Amino acid sequence: MVKISGWTAILTILVCVLGIAYAAPNLIFAEQPQGVPGWIPHKKMTLGLDLQGGSHLLLEVETDAVITEQLDAIVSTFRRTLRRQRVRYVGLGVDNGAVTFRLLDADQEKMVRSLLDDEAANLLLTVGGNASFRYELSEDELRGRRQAALEQSIEVVRRRVDETGVAEPTIVQQGQDRIIVELPGVDDPEKVKRLLGTTAKLTFHMVDETVPVEDALAGRLPATDMLLFEEGEDGRPDQPWVVKREISVSGDRLVDAQPSFQDGRPVVSFRFDALGGRQFGDLTSQNVDRLLAIVLDNRVISAPRINSAIIGGSGIITGGFTVAGANELAILLRAGALPAPLTILEERTVGPGLGADSIAAGKIASIVGMVLVVLFMAASYGLFGLIADVALLLNVALIVAALSALGATLTLPGIAGVVLTIGMAVDANVLIFERIREEVRNGRSPISAVDAGYGRALVTIIDSNVTTLIAALLLFNFGTGPIRGFAVTLSIGIVSSMFTAIMVTRLIIVTWLHQRRPQALPI
Repeated sequence: MVKISGWTAILTILVCVLGIAYAAPNLIFAEQPQGVPGWIPHKKMTLGLDLQGGSHLLLEVETDAVITEQLDAIVSTFRRTLRRQRVRYVGLGVDNGAVTFRLLDADQEKMVRSLLDDEAANLLLTVGGNASFRYELSEDELRGRRQAALEQSIEVVRRRVDETGVAEPTIVQQGQDRIIVELPGVDDPEKVKRLLGTTAKLTFHMVDETVPVEDALAGRLPATDMLLFEEGEDGRPDQPWVVKREISVSGDRLVDAQPSFQDGRPVVSFRFDALGGRQFGDLTSQNVDRLLAIVLDNRVISAPRINSAIIGGSGIITGGFTVAGANELAILLRAGALPAPLTILEERTVGPGLGADSIAAGKIASIVGMVLVVLFMAASYGLFGLIADVALLLNVALIVAALSALGATLTLPGIAGVVLTIGMAVDANVLIFERIREEVRNGRSPISAVDAGYGRALVTIIDSNVTTLIAALLLFNFGTGPIRGFAVTLSIGIVSSMFTAIMVTRLIIVTWLHQRRPQALPI
């Protein structure tokens, strides 16, 4: 144990130097630096919601809306198939979570079942009296689609939040249909709520100009059409539009959307992928001089007339936008549509004042704890205690460096983990030094006592720290929010304290022994 190879010494020193370098930006820079070369350590610790303030939102994903939408799509598919085969039916629609209809000719039952097999591959069929059909999703299929909608919603929320520039947001699933969103440092929570609360489902529908708007308002509307409204400008009433239910082109094919200007008015320019571009080109070329409704979340943004085929997969959305409105719509379209509406169940806004008080209290606790530990070690173990104090300072630097380099978020419980680590960091040194004292009392020489002290205390040190590390990992795995922040800092502190106690102090003590060759140990 008193012999350290050159490579071990070099690696130990290198880790300490890198730790100091990565921890330094937290003391040097008042704010996150910009334009610093990537090879220079410049990242700072990210403060959590409870330290720098921000917004906490609890969102509920309305997964039932996804199921209803998918059943509506099945209804449209069934209608096209049955009409193409001239099958007579009544009552085709969604009823209590299932697609139902009844045949007027019971003799066609077998043919219809065979006809709809492909469209209804994932559906359970029940055929009742009078040739009534009922298609519904199985429990496993419902569960899978709800989970897929939740996961997709989390991804869309993450992309939308990233577009706003919020640093280190926390976006996690809670339960079966809820999402927790924590946004540190957000100074405009209303804007974020608007972005997250908008489904942003963009679709293109042909306007049915053969149906008078007056008939649609009176309820006389074909099953293939729907009545939507365009928000009025300058106080005029909403404009009604009769549009085809069938989606001509889906906004899912969008790859980019940017705010721009046309004739001095804010607009949103968009671009499709290759497939969407072909679909949009075919649609516009086949419907020249007809009206095309651009629909966002069941509201018509605009319904321009197609003057010529639009080839190239790009276009412009007009609709009386403000500059801010055009920018928000572009963000929503770039991030993608939510598969289901989100409901804000809980909202909390944390002011930065509470975080400032917590940081100040954490600093005081850390400084007081470190000073007491330093004095205790120096008073109890003399020179060896001072060496342990140097290792303790390096331990704190390594913790800060790891949090900065990994981009981990420091929360108030995380500060508690750091303070706890400071107290625990010298445990290994206490075990080693007490073992060395015992060996000295048994008559061993200084070098032999140091060798025996490190060798015999090592197993105990590893055992105690590994058990604590397992507890921290379990806290991280099963905990949420603040508990995970505490577990992260505690885990990093355990690993760094083992390194400084076993490697750093041993390197310093062994170097001192070989240079001074003392007759007695100052411990």
